[in-house]
Formats: sequence, structure tokens, C-alpha cells
Amino acid sequence: MTISKILLSLTLFIFSFVSVAEGNRSNDSFTKAKTMLERQVYQDHRLTLYCGAKFDAKMNIEAPEGFVTTTHLKRAKKVEWEHVVPAENFGRAFSEWRDGHNECVNSKGKSFKGRKCAEKMNTEYQYMQADMHNLFPAIGAVNALRSNYNFTMLPSAKSDFGNCDMRIDNRKAQPPIVARGIIARTYMYMEQTYPKYKMSKQQSQLMHVWDKQDPVTRWECKRSKRIEKLQGNANKIVDSRCESIQ
Repeated sequence: MTISKILLSLTLFIFSFVSVAEGNRSNDSFTKAKTMLERQVYQDHRLTLYCGAKFDAKMNIEAPEGFVTTTHLKRAKKVEWEHVVPAENFGRAFSEWRDGHNECVNSKGKSFKGRKCAEKMNTEYQYMQADMHNLFPAIGAVNALRSNYNFTMLPSAKSDFGNCDMRIDNRKAQPPIVARGIIARTYMYMEQTYPKYKMSKQQSQLMHVWDKQDPVTRWECKRSKRIEKLQGNANKIVDSRCESIQ
């Protein structure tokens, strides 16, 4: 190998390492991330992202007036921590998710792949999954129906949850207006921070529109700083928007 090729390889390696290092590198536990969010980030702002529902320290939901759901009734009573950018959207970039691993075998000797295998075998995936900048409280039933669907603008005017204007149709989701800016800046953060994740052109265009239409709030800025203190890395997208309201 020539000197120039060696230098090029070294440069690419360093660039890749720096890019990844800008993300979460302090906590690889999804469970620990959820506990820290509840106790050290949302302790004085117990409201869900999509519906603005109140919840207590035991994660019990106080459903807002007019909220309805006909499915996942038990999950409607509890808060769940949702990946705004679904785990599958970045998980598919990992071979363990797509193809499995020779150590991903259950107690009956059957091989498995997907999220469980990536979570078991790949440290980089674990860090991405536990990134608190991408985790938000949601009513369990809303989290369940949103699933791993991408966000878009839907032609239907009907909400799936009564007065909470969260619409889900044909494996797509349209969030309430008040959540769109936060969602957009989270998608943009994940793409900027992790080389493994890329939005489609259409999704990127929508997120840039939502970012402009729904400006950052003081709570969003405070949340970002709290997570940075706990996790060790900033959400530079959010922080750059917060400069205008300091």
C-alpha cells in the first residue's frame, strides 16, 4: 500500500471516529436512559410529546380531556419512552439487525436477528438506541400505534386519539402541530450525529419545513442542556436554534 493510500485510510478512520464520537458514548443501556430521563430530565416537566398528557413519577398517565383510544387500553394508562427516529430506521444499517449473528441464538437453539440481535452484539447500535436526545415520553397507546412509521402529512383530517391530533394511516403518521418542530430537530440531530443514519430526500425536506414552522421553545432548550450534562454530547441542531431566545 502506498503512503498516500495509508494516509487516506487513516484520515477516513479518524473522520468516522470523530463523527461517531459526537453522539452518545457514555451510556449503552436503553433501560438506564429511560430512568435518567424520568428522574433527571422530566422531573419538573411531566408532559408527553404528542398529546401533552401529564404523568407522575410512577409513569401513570393522566389522560388529557378529550383523549380517546379503542386499542392498547392498558398501555394508554402508562408512559413509554419513544424513539422519535424509530430504532428500526437506524437499526437496519447494522448487519446484526439485517442478517443476525452466530451468537444470536435463543435457548431453543433457534437463530434470531433484528433489534434483539443488534442490541446484544453491537455496541454502536446500543449507544444509538440509548441516545436520550432521541427519546421522548408518549402515551403507551400512541407509541404502539405510531410503531416505526415515518412522519408525513396525511390527507385524512381524522385524529386517531380524539382531541389529541395524532393521525395514523397506511403505515404513516402525522403528529400534532405542537410536536413537529421538536420531531424535526430530532431527526436532523440523528442524521448530523450518526453516519449510520440518513433521511430520505423527501423526509429531509419535510423536517426542514417543520423546523422553520414550529420554532424551538425554552423547554426544548432546557431539555437539550440537561441531556448534554448527563450524556456528554450536545444536540447542536437544537442549541443553534436556542441562541435566538437566550
